[in-house]
Amino acid sequence: MFFTPWTILILMAFGLSLWAQFRVKGTFKKYVNVPASSGLTGAEAARQMLDENGLHHIRIECVQGTLTDHYDPISKVVRLSEPVYFGNSVASQSVACHEIGHAIQDKVHYPMLVARHKLFPVVNFSSGIAPFLLLGGFFFKLSGLLLLGIIAFSAAVAFQVITLPVEFNASKRAKDFMIKLGFIKNNEERSAGKVLNTAALTYVAATLVSVLQLAEYLWLFTNSNEEN
Repeated sequence: MFFTPWTILILMAFGLSLWAQFRVKGTFKKYVNVPASSGLTGAEAARQMLDENGLHHIRIECVQGTLTDHYDPISKVVRLSEPVYFGNSVASQSVACHEIGHAIQDKVHYPMLVARHKLFPVVNFSSGIAPFLLLGGFFFKLSGLLLLGIIAFSAAVAFQVITLPVEFNASKRAKDFMIKLGFIKNNEERSAGKVLNTAALTYVAATLVSVLQLAEYLWLFTNSNEEN
């Protein structure tokens, strides 16, 4: 019951996900030591990008950790990790401007970001009950319960799929503004691209794992109905 034609694919995708996470840390570690020609810190670059887009009211805060950077759409705050906030590297500026990309999406009501915000409460609930519904459906051979689990899990998968264009769009906005405002020049554009693209790969890998898991659950559901 636990080994299906999808199992190997899921394990391969999970391996890709682990590799992507390793690559993100490695790429950031490499380029966080490469000073940007502009000399701006991540916080300074973020502030300029915010002001350029009329987002003067959004605060920038420093938080502990590494790669803990995020934009809080409720509090309207961009939180940058210490290496990004204080660092003046290509990596620091890239990560900081990526988060500003999300703030700009929030301002212009980027459709996929709006959809993700609306889906979040549903996913927050469904992701909590999905494992119990799926396990109950498998062990007690209750196809109705299994179907409910699949539907609940599908919401989480949809959330991850929607996240992909949100992240890619934020990275594109970041790189475009970094070039426009002169944060990076010439060969630095390639370095910034590597930092942004590698980070996006983690979302792609995680989404692939979830999509394959959903396919496996659907396969098990179909087979269970045929056996009955």
